[in-house]
Amino acid sequence: MSELLHGCGLSWQMGKQPPYWKGLPIALGRQARLLGLTEQGLSAAQQDEAVFSLHSPDFGTISTRLETESGGMTQAAISELSMQAASGILSVHGRSSGPSGTLGLDYLAVLSSAMSLQATLAAALGQLRGGRFSTVSVSPLGCGLLSIGQYLAGATVSQDPEQLLAGSYDAGLRPPFISQDGVVFELETLDPRPWRAFWEAVGVPADLAGQAWKAFLLRYAKAVCPMPAACLSRLQALNFARLQELALQTGMAILPVRTPAQRQMDGDYAALAGLWQHQGQAASGSLRALPSNADLPLRGLRVVESCRRIQGPIAGHLLALLGAEVIRLEPPGGDPLRAMPPCVDGCSVRFDALNQLKTVQEVDIKSAEGRQAIYELVRESDVFLHNWAPGKAAELKLDAQDLHAVRPDLVYAYAGGWGQEQVDAPGTDFTVQAWSGIAHTISQTSDARGGSLFTVLDVLGGVMAALGISAALLRRSLTGSGLRVDSSLLATADHLVQAVSPISKTGVSAVFQTGEGFIVIDCQDQTHLNALAGWLNVAPDAVWTVLPDRLLSQSALSLETQLDVLGIPARTVHRNLAQLRADPRLASHFHDKGYSSVNSPWRFL
Repeated sequence: MSELLHGCGLSWQMGKQPPYWKGLPIALGRQARLLGLTEQGLSAAQQDEAVFSLHSPDFGTISTRLETESGGMTQAAISELSMQAASGILSVHGRSSGPSGTLGLDYLAVLSSAMSLQATLAAALGQLRGGRFSTVSVSPLGCGLLSIGQYLAGATVSQDPEQLLAGSYDAGLRPPFISQDGVVFELETLDPRPWRAFWEAVGVPADLAGQAWKAFLLRYAKAVCPMPAACLSRLQALNFARLQELALQTGMAILPVRTPAQRQMDGDYAALAGLWQHQGQAASGSLRALPSNADLPLRGLRVVESCRRIQGPIAGHLLALLGAEVIRLEPPGGDPLRAMPPCVDGCSVRFDALNQLKTVQEVDIKSAEGRQAIYELVRESDVFLHNWAPGKAAELKLDAQDLHAVRPDLVYAYAGGWGQEQVDAPGTDFTVQAWSGIAHTISQTSDARGGSLFTVLDVLGGVMAALGISAALLRRSLTGSGLRVDSSLLATADHLVQAVSPISKTGVSAVFQTGEGFIVIDCQDQTHLNALAGWLNVAPDAVWTVLPDRLLSQSALSLETQLDVLGIPARTVHRNLAQLRADPRLASHFHDKGYSSVNSPWRFL
């Protein structure tokens, strides 16, 4: 299958990059090629402040720039690790994996690249529709903050904010689990009945199983899952084969935590290389003109979204931030997640963080009347987005062929879990982390035996779904055809696992404890190491002998200021996300809604 934008006459050029964020140009290049863009060399005369440029005879040139000044980050201080600290990603990860743990992946580079490309493609579409969007400004720090938006909402709500501090939870008393014979594994169910039955079979009392269920259910929302020690002890008393038998008998899903090498042995791995699967639909669509005085490139386009949890709603939220009208379909009575505390004005702040820009239409999608209502909506819409379980769309007569019969030039988008892979488990963030090798990779640089309880794949999977939709909309505008475009958490994981952070050549790249708080110090080269040695007044090869004690004598904030002057990437790792809101350097990234809501990371000039 060809790439989404293959044959559309689009070319791209790489521009200037932050000198110490090596993963960013790699991620940009990989994703541009997966989209089907043609690479062109950049001459010295063409270089300006653009980090990436997109070209076409149809819309001219779109220049994309990185906005790095907001947040107090100098170019020299920007690295993957320092940016993960500055944006709060390490703070959320550290809730259950320890304050000194890292992801070990160039996660923010992959995320920021995808969001940069999404805005670039949207700007190109806006140009084609008659607007002026020739320059895009992207804040990588804003991208990172947006990725933790639901956690930030819970930590900054005006009444009863959550106090979920990094390092406050035992990293040994959380999923994934371990069997008697040493197999690390993940459990999953979205139904309490298999949960109760499994733990009863294992030999855990009902009251303890109920206590564990509450924590297990909320791990998506809180990035912590404190399990009773007795539950883990019972699992460790049984070998993995026996646990698999009990899981099969009770309806519980169980998956081993595999290595990336094991994932690459799967039969579908090579065949499904890429982030999106797509299929064209013949149509004679017309280009919808941009409304007059439109300030965002997707103004005047309508998206119908029927999604739960995180992955799909984030995709819809990103499209809304770009100006699309997003109509969210909810069951009669509304989505029950609206009531999940903490709340402001009767609505869950976590839910609002992902859905605040959408209008809601309550529909019983299982009824003939509800199905007809969706058909009528789709008739006047540009995108239909869902993340239903496999087979449900066809069962409801709401699959791509059904909706293309109503609107031939529709972009029909499915944000799934496993994609084409047949795995006997729900395709959720944590099962896909385990199966794909992401959990194993993260465990190598964390204090936990498995992946992150920060929903790394749900968030990134939603971003990739939105990027695929933006590419499909651009393709539609150039060819007139409708499309079905599928993305998945597994394809996202396969992409992310290739972005393992390189081992530091200096040996000084980690999270360190200080006299007050934790700090990232990320010496990328000998210049950084020499500067650090000069600050310590020792030879470079003696840095490690004196650095820990020197750091314990000062606060993280004080050290951050001193190291920034030296041009060394360094940033405080806040234990409490509310401290991000209190940082005046980040004020432009938030607005108040009774909690700190993250602003768009994009500006169009």
